Amino acid sequence: MTRVLVVDDQMLIRVGLAALLRAAPGMQVVGEAADGEQALALAVAERPDIVLMDIRMPGMDGITATDRILNEAPEPKPRIIILTTFDLDEYVYSALRAGAAGFLLKDTPPERLLTAVATVAAGDMLFAPSVVCRLIEAYAHRAAGRVADPPPGLDPLTSRELDVLRLVGQGLSNPEIAGRLVVSVATVKTHLNRTMAKLNLSSRAQAVVLAYESGLVIPGGAG
Repeated sequence: MTRVLVVDDQMLIRVGLAALLRAAPGMQVVGEAADGEQALALAVAERPDIVLMDIRMPGMDGITATDRILNEAPEPKPRIIILTTFDLDEYVYSALRAGAAGFLLKDTPPERLLTAVATVAAGDMLFAPSVVCRLIEAYAHRAAGRVADPPPGLDPLTSRELDVLRLVGQGLSNPEIAGRLVVSVATVKTHLNRTMAKLNLSSRAQAVVLAYESGLVIPGGAG
């Protein structure tokens, strides 16, 4: 059973999302919150697996709430899906940096929303690689060109870990990376887990952001 907390200041949206989730097999709504303060309190008390988090709310906004939940909620931490009206909302980028697992547009069809919640609950990122790249291109302006040496901050990584991080930054899934590098999916997971541990990253989304911010992957480049 996937336990979900729904956070949105618009009652009709919040109630509608909660009703959709309650009607779906394998989903349990453990709470509804109208702002970030309520979301934080419920995340600590109810320990949901997934939080559907609106960004623009009165008082504590979704970005601040995401950061505080991931820092203050007990283990295992919930995975947070950001709800937004615009697919290039500037706040989405900040939410990814805070550790969100991905984002959904508020006009997402019901069946896709349910699939997205299940996907994130299983440990994957939510959004399509094309959306990741558009977000990074919009807010991580980097000079063109490929760096020959490991970018600053990535020195602890082995050459193969750099390869994996670069391909993660390009939006490839683990099976796609395995095919590109001619290794097993288990090997890709091992390299990625070691990379995230060395760089103190808490989510795959943060790995994508770092790949672009460090210059390992160039926005608009071939990758």
